[in-house]
Amino acid sequence: MKLLVDTHVFLWLISDDPRLPRAFREAICDPRNAVYLSVASIWEVVIKHGIGKLPLPSPPAQYLIDQRNAHQITSLSIDEDSIPYLASLPPLHRDPFDRLMVAQALQHGLTLITMDDAIKDYPVAILNIT
Repeated sequence: MKLLVDTHVFLWLISDDPRLPRAFREAICDPRNAVYLSVASIWEVVIKHGIGKLPLPSPPAQYLIDQRNAHQITSLSIDEDSIPYLASLPPLHRDPFDRLMVAQALQHGLTLITMDDAIKDYPVAILNIT
C-alpha cells in the first residue's frame, strides 16, 4: 500500500503520542508499505513552530528530516501536477496544507493516514483504524 501521513499523525508518531492509533503505527512501520510525508507537512510544522504554536525538542529544519528518515518515511515533493487536483477540490476544508495533501494523495494514488474528519469528506482513500 502507498500511504501519505498527515501532519498530526507524523507528529504523534515521532513523539510516541498515545493518540496515535495502533493500526496507524503498524501501517507506517510495515515494510511492505511505501510511506510518504508531504513537504507541505514540513512547511506547516516549521510555520507553527516559528510562531510559537508548536514546541519541538530541537530546531525543526533538521529535527523533522531526521525523524522522517529515522522512521523510513519518504519525502513527497510538491509540484505543478498537483494543481489540477487542488483546483478541483470543493471548499470542504479551510486548511491549505490539508487540501494540498488531499490533492497529492489523489495525484499519486495514495491512501491518507489521518484522524481529521474534514479530510474524510473528500473523495480520497483514507486508512481505517478498525
